[in-house]
Amino acid sequence: MQTIESPHTLLIIDDEENMRHMLQAMVGRHGYAVETAADGAQALQLLAGRRFDFILCDVRMPVMDGIAFLAAARDFLERTTVIMMSAYGSIDTAIEAMKAGAYDFISKPFKADEVIMALRKAEEREALRQENLQLRQEIEAMRGAGGFSRIITNCPEMQAVLKLAAKAARYDSTVLITGESGTGKELVARGIHEASPRRDKPFIALNCGGIPENLLESELFGYLKGAFTGADRSRRGLFEEAEGGTLLLDEIGELPLPLQVKLLRVLQEREIRPLGSGACRKIDVRILAATARDLASEVQTGRFREDLYFRLNVIHILIPPLRRRRMDIPLLCRHFLEKVRKEMGIEIKRVMPEVMELFDCYGWPGNVRELENIIHRGAVIAEDQTIRVEHLPQYMKDKRAAARCLDDFNGLSLKQAQEIMEEELIVKALDETNGNRVQASKLLEISYPSLLSKIKKYGIELG
Repeated sequence: MQTIESPHTLLIIDDEENMRHMLQAMVGRHGYAVETAADGAQALQLLAGRRFDFILCDVRMPVMDGIAFLAAARDFLERTTVIMMSAYGSIDTAIEAMKAGAYDFISKPFKADEVIMALRKAEEREALRQENLQLRQEIEAMRGAGGFSRIITNCPEMQAVLKLAAKAARYDSTVLITGESGTGKELVARGIHEASPRRDKPFIALNCGGIPENLLESELFGYLKGAFTGADRSRRGLFEEAEGGTLLLDEIGELPLPLQVKLLRVLQEREIRPLGSGACRKIDVRILAATARDLASEVQTGRFREDLYFRLNVIHILIPPLRRRRMDIPLLCRHFLEKVRKEMGIEIKRVMPEVMELFDCYGWPGNVRELENIIHRGAVIAEDQTIRVEHLPQYMKDKRAAARCLDDFNGLSLKQAQEIMEEELIVKALDETNGNRVQASKLLEISYPSLLSKIKKYGIELG
């Protein structure tokens, strides 16, 4: 394996001996380890014995030209970047070379800087490719095992959660999954199903808070034709649809009390009774429940039945919020950027360090879902394949400014806190107006003389 200290290897293919010597001397001065070949056939012989990082290849050569070489060497060039050269440069020739697998095209005669710049550009591309490959490998290594492959984590607390979920998956025990909104409760539930003996049967998720109370019962248990006005045909409920599989009752804390009684009976008797039916039907469904609410507190206030709570809470899985697994943020960012690339064709090569610093100190009330949305937004509006602070939502930037103020403020004096905030806002207004004090005073809603006085008071330097 080539170390970082090793020089890049370069193969020059050109039928003109003077061109080969000139290029060898030129790039050799920049640290490349160079070998040469007079045509494509000689180059193939060299490639059969070793791999080169980069290849500079002429288009027109005897025996085997550059385009024919690219076609013949395809199997050897998987990890090699090829730059084509030609004294007969044209758009058609360049397009043909690119289609054949070349990365770049240089027209002869060229200046020394053009060749070096093309090689440096190729180096950056190769470094990025290697980085992306390494990141993909890291992400794959951090994915949960078994049915939990959608979950990416390097956090010990989250890994303990997945270990418990994997154990629970083996059995039909009822599982209660709790955690803040956006932490991935449904992903864990799907993982339990996919790691269970029921993996080949349906997995159905129902948001108990997303369906009106008068429709929720028929959605769960089904109904017979004529059971109520508008029931012109019989319909199976979700318990029957999930037969043999798993039913996730998401936001179980939103379930109305009358339906809590009926759900308790289902858990106890393993049977349901569709609306309009006088007979019960046996079911074979594993029940998982999820909620962002504190069900123990809901029991205390009478909004959730205690007996149902204990029936659901056989195995309790608590998913930590993102602010408690900050080490996962870089991994998740890379995963979401790769997802954006695959789904939308948007390539983001860099997230600025100050963005990652902001991510690291942000509270993440929306957890992983919020992070995904912010990465998606940043990727869409980024202009140079780089996500910067200005591409983040305004509320994050406001939080950043507030955090700076708190970092600078160590006491309890309201006057001191007000001055810190005032200075921060003045600097921000001047930045947004490119130092135009008249416009800044209007943004701050203070008089121009007052702004000048405060600039002097706080010693704010104008660029």
